[in-house]
Amino acid sequence: MNQTKKIAYTIGEPAGVGPELILQLAQTNDLSDTTIIGDAKLLRERALQLGFVWPEIVEILDIPLPRRDVCGRPHTDNVNAVLDILNRAVDGCLNNEFSAMVTGPLHKGVINDAGINFSGHTEYLAQRTGGHKPVMLLATSSLRVALVTTHLPLKDVSAAITEELIIEICQIVDRELRLKYGIKNPRLLVCGLNPHAGEGGHLGREEIDIITPALTKLAAQRINVVGPLPADTLFTSKYLQNADVAIAMYHDQGLPVLKYQGFGNAANITLGLPIIRTSVDHGTAFDLAGTGNADTGSLLTALNVAREMVKNT
Repeated sequence: MNQTKKIAYTIGEPAGVGPELILQLAQTNDLSDTTIIGDAKLLRERALQLGFVWPEIVEILDIPLPRRDVCGRPHTDNVNAVLDILNRAVDGCLNNEFSAMVTGPLHKGVINDAGINFSGHTEYLAQRTGGHKPVMLLATSSLRVALVTTHLPLKDVSAAITEELIIEICQIVDRELRLKYGIKNPRLLVCGLNPHAGEGGHLGREEIDIITPALTKLAAQRINVVGPLPADTLFTSKYLQNADVAIAMYHDQGLPVLKYQGFGNAANITLGLPIIRTSVDHGTAFDLAGTGNADTGSLLTALNVAREMVKNT
């Protein structure tokens, strides 16, 4: 890793745990390779409130907020500045100032309440970096799960899944595992959509009409895909022990398994972008903000994953 380029950390929603997570982590970890982007005065106030030693070694890139929120009480007045913080990290990655970015949790509802259409970090970063197709990947030390569809109502999932989309997602995952993880021949296990992977068409035809044709074309491109497999079969040790990633058709098909296995020690990674971006696997945790009791495990994982990806690129 180029030690002259640091990893940017965005504090996320200032009324949540994002600001204090990085301060808390700095009490026991070397963050000399990290630049915090956020309101410097808010960070100092939060450190004083929690009795944390100020991390002098960590660089702070100050972007002031209109309101320094009371912990757990977000305000829409801060939304534009919160997005400015995010944009500053993206621009820094694009212009080679930063080697990667790690994001603290945002609250989609607060941003939407401010009149800004925002469905999540993943989609926003894709647009901000030039309209690239993003793929959401969550990872623990022993399991990776990528998603074909992300933040959609369940009733809309089937219509959103197309042969072209599955091919595109799997191509991106295969390429990124090679480039950013150093895996020479990634093995992708692909879920079916329906129970029992459609059971030969008796429980739905998406596997027959859409998923299997997509996997056949991917195999012809020498992408190592297996499936479609029933999700309740795929997510067992017999299959996962020989897999580099599981491809789930929708959000709640794959992520509950991963979070049950490793919540608090998982990272959210956005594949398909021209930059490296990782994040925590949890939300703003307003109820924990200002207590000093938030678990830093996921943030440490996200930072370490970003470091490893930087080394591999």
